[in-house]
Amino acid sequence: MIEVKNLHISYYGKEVVSNINFHFNEGSSIGIIGPNGAGKSTMIKGILGLIPRDRGEIYINGKSIEENRRNVAYVSQYNNIDWDFPIDVFNTVLMGTYPSLGLFKRPEQKEKELARQSLKRVNMLDFADNQIGELSGGQRQRVFIARALAQEADVFFLDEPFVGIDMASEERIVKILDELKNQGKTIFVVNHDLSKVEEYFDELILINKYLIKFGTVEDVFVYNIITKAYEMNFNIPETKRKGKKR
Repeated sequence: MIEVKNLHISYYGKEVVSNINFHFNEGSSIGIIGPNGAGKSTMIKGILGLIPRDRGEIYINGKSIEENRRNVAYVSQYNNIDWDFPIDVFNTVLMGTYPSLGLFKRPEQKEKELARQSLKRVNMLDFADNQIGELSGGQRQRVFIARALAQEADVFFLDEPFVGIDMASEERIVKILDELKNQGKTIFVVNHDLSKVEEYFDELILINKYLIKFGTVEDVFVYNIITKAYEMNFNIPETKRKGKKR
């Protein structure tokens, strides 16, 4: 289980995310949705400790996230990567094994094989020697998914992984995320495309600077709730207005 309790985050003295409380069991695929500027990326960065929290507690299986850091993988937004950094695809993925290594230890054959298998899983092994900046958007994203796979984490956070990639890469990534969920992993995905919500996720977190609702897609992806969050009307099918699947 992952549990977030009373999360608050501020920038320059102004609170931008407040009163976030939710919990999910393992083996779930969870979409994080909300309008632009709602604080979706800020929320997951605060959960992961990448930015300071005003207050809030995060637990994974009863232990703080600080105690479980090596069991949590993070794939950041596409535009937050330095694509000119001189590193090839294989060594990018190999970095995913570092959290499990002891201090001053270097990756050995076991870690290198794990990196190769992770690349193979995302169909990028043939590009292992390429510099990361030489790849297309979809290929790059698959490499960073591979790095997360190499970490062998239990919880995955992906920040808008489908932005700027081709449909084939998106389908490949979705298939991998489904496989991870079926292995008992917990997957959080910041997603802006509401048309994919029912297809991609089991559960949702809906925020607009504060938590509006969390729960199953059937409970959250409902006309009145969505329009409250986005502060505008949506053409959601009548079945969704009643909280039912199509």
